[in-house]
Amino acid sequence: MSKKFKKRLYRVLSGAVIYVIAVVLSKIAVYLHPAIILAVFLAAYFVIGGDVVRKALRNIGHGRVFDENFLMMLATVGAFFVGDYPEAVAVMLFYQVGELFQSYAVNKSRKSITDLMDIRPDFANVLRNGEYEEVEPDEVEVGETIRIKPGERIPLDGKVIKGNTTLDTMALTGESVPREVLTGESVISGCINLTGVIEVVVEKPFGESTVSKILDLVENASNKKAEAENFISKFARYYTPIVVICAFLLAVIPPIFVGNWTEWVYRALTFLVISCPCALVISIPLSFFGGIGGAGRSGILIKGGNYLEALSETEIVVMDKTGTLTKGVFKVCDIVPDMHNDKDVVSKDELLEIAAYVESFSNHPISKSLQKLYDDTVKKEIDQSRLSDAEETAGYGVSAVLDGERIYAGNYKLMDQLGISCAKVTEIGTVVHIAREHTYLGYIMIADELKEDAQEAIRLMQKAGVKRIVMLTGDRQEAADYTAKQLGISEVHAQLLPDGKLEKVEELFASVSEHGKLVFVGDGMNDAPVLARADIGVAMGGLGSDAAIEAADIVIMTDEPSKIAKAMQISRKTLRIVKQNIVFAIGIKVFVLLLAAIGMASMWAAVFADVGVAVIAILNAMRALNSKD
Repeated sequence: MSKKFKKRLYRVLSGAVIYVIAVVLSKIAVYLHPAIILAVFLAAYFVIGGDVVRKALRNIGHGRVFDENFLMMLATVGAFFVGDYPEAVAVMLFYQVGELFQSYAVNKSRKSITDLMDIRPDFANVLRNGEYEEVEPDEVEVGETIRIKPGERIPLDGKVIKGNTTLDTMALTGESVPREVLTGESVISGCINLTGVIEVVVEKPFGESTVSKILDLVENASNKKAEAENFISKFARYYTPIVVICAFLLAVIPPIFVGNWTEWVYRALTFLVISCPCALVISIPLSFFGGIGGAGRSGILIKGGNYLEALSETEIVVMDKTGTLTKGVFKVCDIVPDMHNDKDVVSKDELLEIAAYVESFSNHPISKSLQKLYDDTVKKEIDQSRLSDAEETAGYGVSAVLDGERIYAGNYKLMDQLGISCAKVTEIGTVVHIAREHTYLGYIMIADELKEDAQEAIRLMQKAGVKRIVMLTGDRQEAADYTAKQLGISEVHAQLLPDGKLEKVEELFASVSEHGKLVFVGDGMNDAPVLARADIGVAMGGLGSDAAIEAADIVIMTDEPSKIAKAMQISRKTLRIVKQNIVFAIGIKVFVLLLAAIGMASMWAAVFADVGVAVIAILNAMRALNSKD
């Protein structure tokens, strides 16, 4: 609870005590002069609502007449003039209680987003002149070395040059499982170092770091308003002067014909209190703010209420394959030794060992996948003394002398070039053929691996009512078809360059309805043009990806495609809350306004129609903060 909130709370409570004293004194008015009763009620009024009167007068001086402060001042001052002192103070008291409730709700909603702001680093320990000194992160130059101790936040993006550790990435991804980082791996700003001391060489200035980009994204999210928010702003602009004019006419015209000016003025004042659009003006932006905050806590960064609103109208989801639905990491999925006289030429373990050795000097992803499987299986380091004369031929494969014999590992073109007959493989994936001298030994199948939640992501999006899910990829048609079949995607377009993806998206726009939206999901690297062209661009694996944060409207920080459906769920929940508040607030107000006009609603009913409706709408809006249901 902030000092400002506490001060306001104590002031309202003090005013409430004075109000109670005034009411008690009014019951024994026979013993007191009426001026004393009025003075106590006025004291309670100004303690409780003095700031409202000041704001109203200040806004009138600035040309902003028709706002809720003006309405409350006009109605309560008018009540004093017609002698309804208790009701005048009560209206202001309940209005301030509603404002306190609003402040609490907004602060709680804001906290869900500003929790992300905790990722801002306070300092960096940089190595200069042989010693480490503490400086501001934006004072560190690219290429300098910084040291991060356990418990400290990583201040800048860079590469670990010394030490191993685990990182808490929860503030960025929403995931509680620590991430292990070894020497030679990259780290990004905003994460917390948990275990070991590491030294990092800085690769980006602070202004271009991940933490700066995310902070900028979050800070500007509220500037991009949804259509519902813009509607409420326009509605309030025209609505307020209209109700003031109606209240004036209600106070003036009927008494001309039927008399009883006091009664009609009272009805007009009640009409003004009821008409305050607080419930709409407060609860609608609060709902979107809460939705964005709830999404942020789930590792989904949404750049504005307009994108959150648009997600609820998604009809077509277009998805990239590699890095979006698949891990983009090669994995050995089959080892097939060749057979001679119904016997394997070598065993599977031998074939893997030969391949791992001959590929051990290469940094190609395929080579790394073979080495990883060998390390995980045998748990023994490769003996480089057994290898000699290694060479790599781009587009073909590698070869090396292992234990005195020439080994070849590569694709079909390499075997064909050597005149070695090899197996014709029809399976989907990358095939590494292995031969010793001129004897074919077999092949190893390597394929990109699906993300753990990729199938669930497709199922959830279909369940959410997405009409078409389309996969676009630069991969071969056979590989694309195989992946799509695994995922249950029926529409696939393969062998596309970035401009080809853009053309396909343009074609798909033709089948989107007038109010429907097309969402493109990519890895944020080579998909920037399509991310920008789609109604909503969603970048997967935004953790550390500059292109993702810049080009996309929504960034899935956890690299989980299932979070797309989660974002749609949050969007629809937020929109439901917004519509509920609009219907509820306008419906109650219109009903009570009619009652006030015919004299069937007192000032107390007006208080409920204003403050009560606002409190209920705010409570409902706060549900948007909870992203779990």
